[in-house]
Formats: sequence, C-alpha cells, structure tokens
Amino acid sequence: MLVWLDDLRLNAELTGPTDAPPVVLIQGLGLDLSLWDAVLSRLRTRILRLDLRGQGASDTPPAPYAMGALIRDVERLVDHFALKDAVVLGAGEGGLIAQGLAVKRLDQVRAMVLTGSATRFGNPDLWASRIARHRATGLDVAAECAAFLGPRWAGSPATPALQALLDRARPDGWQGFAAAIATTDFYQTTATLTLPTLVLAGGDDRRTPPDLQRELADLIAGSSFQLLPGGSHLSMLSHPQDFARALTDFLTRIGHV
Repeated sequence: MLVWLDDLRLNAELTGPTDAPPVVLIQGLGLDLSLWDAVLSRLRTRILRLDLRGQGASDTPPAPYAMGALIRDVERLVDHFALKDAVVLGAGEGGLIAQGLAVKRLDQVRAMVLTGSATRFGNPDLWASRIARHRATGLDVAAECAAFLGPRWAGSPATPALQALLDRARPDGWQGFAAAIATTDFYQTTATLTLPTLVLAGGDDRRTPPDLQRELADLIAGSSFQLLPGGSHLSMLSHPQDFARALTDFLTRIGHV
C-alpha cells in the first residue's frame, strides 16, 4: 500500500498478527521490500517492511538524498502505523537508517538487528566514483551479485531473485541513496547506544566482512555477535531458514516473542 506522507508516498506492507510485537525491516542500496519474501513466512511477529524513497513502488524525489531524510521517512512511517517498542532490522546500508532511528527515537526502537552493516561505508571520494560510474554505465549486475552473494553467486538459487531486484533499481533512487551513504559516519552516535542488539554476519560476506561487523558489535553496549556459516551479505535471501532461525532466537531471548 502507498502511505501518503507530507512530501512523498512510501510503499509499505504491514503483515502478521495484529496483537504481535512489531519488527521493522529495512534493506540496503539498490533493493526493495521483496528482499524479505523468503523469511516472511518463517516469522511470527507483526512485520513492517517498506520501500525507501527511490526504491520499489515508493516515490523517487530528485537525487541527492540526505541520510536524515531517509531516517525521518522511516520514523514517520512507524508513527503512521502507531508502532512502539519495535525491533528494527537493518541490512547493509539500511543498517545506517536503523542506527540513526535508534538514536533518535528510543520510544520506537527497543532493540536492533544489524546484518551486513557498519557505522560507515567507505569515504565520499569512493562514493563519488561509484555514482559517476553508475551515471555513465548503469549498474553492473554481475558485480553486484558477486558482492552480495559471494564467489559462488552464479550457481546460487538466490541469484535469479537478486538479479530481478537489481534490474528494478531506479537510477535516480540508487544515486540518491548512494549520496546519503557517502557522507554518513555514525561511529560516535552509535557508540552511545545501549539497547539489545544482534549483529548477524554472513560467514562469506565479501561486502562487509565478518571482522568489520564484529567491531560494530563491540561498539554497542548490550550487543551480541553471531556468525552464519556460509552466509552471504544477503543471508535473508541466500540462507533464509538459518537467517529466520537466528532472528527468532534473538527475539525470543529478549522477550519480544
């Protein structure tokens, strides 16, 4: 469904038992809410998933975007559905939004799950080069699949779904989100967080290596680190059963289910 906010429309889906505790799912760059399809039926919570601005069926304002605007979009959407004390799961660059929302709205966020994430992703020069290359030649789908799914991506059952996701990515939306990522560094603010957090790393994540994700877990008081053997940067897509089990175990451990 399209939710009308003050300045744009965001596509969102709220599913699961109405009396169940909420979980908010936020994906990263170049992806949309269908990323979570394989794990949705394995979870027994109230699930809010969404297309960020420039993604999926949401509106695509002109690039560039600011990270603060992306965080505020999710904040307004959570308020729209009157969700409180949610567990927010951020994947990849979506983890930046989860961290920013947790710092800003602890009434909305009682716990976090971060997978394939960090407090920053490269430097502005790197992102300027990526954006310029994207403008010139578009998205290199094969290279993105290799980064997302690891060296055995070509034979992965998850590859067709990922290729379809990447083929749908809109250039203006990709570039807008990339511009927001380029200047974001949440190290100092994330270090102030003390809420329950699971950092769930794919053992074969080549985009955000497990050691880097372990450093993220060490930064947040009250966090735990878990490795999914053989998991990728997008383990919810490549290893949905293992991913859902790890998520459910965490939700159970903190009393959310």
